[in-house]
Amino acid sequence: MKLSKFKYKLPTELIALHPAYNRDESRLLVLHKDTGKIEHKIFKDLIDYFDNEDVMVFNNTKVFPARLSGNKEKTGAEIEVFLLRELNREQRLWDVLVDPARKIRIGNKLYFGDDDLLVAEVIDNTTSRGRTLRFLFDGPYEEFKEALYSLGETPLPRSIIDQRKVEPEDADRYQTIFAKHEGAVAAPTAGMHFSRELMKRLEIKGVDFAEVTLHIGLGNFRTVDVEDLTKHKMDSEQIEINDLAVKKVNSGKKKKKNICAVGTTVVRTLETSVSTQGSLKPFEGWTNKFIFPPYDFSVPNSMVTNFHLPLSTLLMMVCAFGGYDKVMAAYQEAIKEKYRFGTYGDAMLII
Repeated sequence: MKLSKFKYKLPTELIALHPAYNRDESRLLVLHKDTGKIEHKIFKDLIDYFDNEDVMVFNNTKVFPARLSGNKEKTGAEIEVFLLRELNREQRLWDVLVDPARKIRIGNKLYFGDDDLLVAEVIDNTTSRGRTLRFLFDGPYEEFKEALYSLGETPLPRSIIDQRKVEPEDADRYQTIFAKHEGAVAAPTAGMHFSRELMKRLEIKGVDFAEVTLHIGLGNFRTVDVEDLTKHKMDSEQIEINDLAVKKVNSGKKKKKNICAVGTTVVRTLETSVSTQGSLKPFEGWTNKFIFPPYDFSVPNSMVTNFHLPLSTLLMMVCAFGGYDKVMAAYQEAIKEKYRFGTYGDAMLII
């Protein structure tokens, strides 16, 4: 499959800049993958497609305020630092991206906040824009983390912040209601449509919930720059599949129930650790799994997802799951019906 197959014309005005007023009142396009039939619903109508003992699998990662604005020593030039992951807690070492990268070299000091609340020293280059920073902070770890996060901003994707500033409500809305384990620099967007009321109604109906963890990194959104998709390499992301999730998913599979992956990150996590018989196995480690058509799925048989941007690895996975022709036809229908695309956009159920 070639990269150019995933290009489509998306009107800019259809990229959602704000979420729906209520989480579960986004629009929902339902695609029946066997027939190609399309239905237009509201997200809370999702409940009509699931029954007793079906299993919904969620990603319980939690987004942290990863984007920092600061200044370079001496010149005072403005810089942006995007926190990726903590490397060493005691030494206050972080893996980051910097912008503009060409002006930030090993040995430079970077200053953040009023009265230079935090200072960091660049100690290594990792990639073209990647650096390792050591934060110079003498107090206890909890105070350092509080200072760091107080300066950080909700890491909305470029498709939004290129058009508006981060607002206070984003701290809550760019997060799922079941977020638990901190470590993501982007939200598992499909999960953001679930409200407490909808979760309760699904629970009353007998739907079982399982949780896995994938700490989403920026690699999820990295531009694919090769036409031959077999040559694209995904960045590694940390995942965990615990025994309870395995038990729930495999029990549902055995009973021939719906196993619904809520989001592309859940699909990648589930498909990373599968036995030769097609059952889920516990796993803790890293995944760089890249799913694109054609692909035979072992675990989920339905999925909830957002409408993804052209040429994205997320769109490629959705096409693998729902069938390339059917998904691309559904996207054209969504554009015609003015569905909202991207992180804060509407949802799609493939069943």
